[in-house]
Amino acid sequence: MRELWPGIDAFLFDLDGVLTPTAELHRQAWRATIAPFLAARGGEGAGPARPVEPYSEEDYFRHIDGKPRFEGVASVLESRGLRLPFGSVLDPPGEGSVGALGNRKNAEFARLLAAGGVAAYPGTAGVLEALAAAGKRLAVVSSSKNAVPVLEAAGLTRYFELVVDGVLAAREHLAGKPSPETYLYAARRLGVRAGAAAVIEDAISGVEAGRAGAFGLVVGLDRGVGRQALERAGATMVIDDIRDLLAPARPEY
Repeated sequence: MRELWPGIDAFLFDLDGVLTPTAELHRQAWRATIAPFLAARGGEGAGPARPVEPYSEEDYFRHIDGKPRFEGVASVLESRGLRLPFGSVLDPPGEGSVGALGNRKNAEFARLLAAGGVAAYPGTAGVLEALAAAGKRLAVVSSSKNAVPVLEAAGLTRYFELVVDGVLAAREHLAGKPSPETYLYAARRLGVRAGAAAVIEDAISGVEAGRAGAFGLVVGLDRGVGRQALERAGATMVIDDIRDLLAPARPEY
């Protein structure tokens, strides 16, 4: 039997949109938070003839997807020429600071998660089992501070020996994606060099992180960003389903 991914000793997975469909919950939470905030600011843009552009789904992919929460808030505000004080990451949910707006989004995400729960994408468990059986080391690398409860809710915790999430990144002072720091940290913790590790991402910022870290394989999983965008960001290969990682006809890298 042909060896599965020779030369790749570890697989480092993003979470939302790769292992679980929680990216859709994040999109809903961002929309519910940012859309009314921008709408209430009508004419506060860069000039009197430039009203604030309404929130769109493109904002999620361009400014938010894959980034730490507060960086996403700051990026959207900057795109509209708006300014808020950063405040604190402990600010209560509200609109008076970047911290408050980010925490409002997180509260909305938690509400949506509690209301609907979460399940892994079809085939995810089988892929993880096959990779583990082939001797591959497995880790999750996510910007989200909700990664651990999401993994637990989806029944995926047992497959991963390491979770590098937003909580750990803040504690270790690791820069968020598109910086490669969280992925490089995961590789070091697993005792695997970057060139022998694979990054699996659905977000432009995550693919850029994989490229910047010189990982041996950067897989773009197209959940809506688009094949060309993932390739431009640096994906070694682009797949449409996580099960394609095990497909016999997979592209060589």
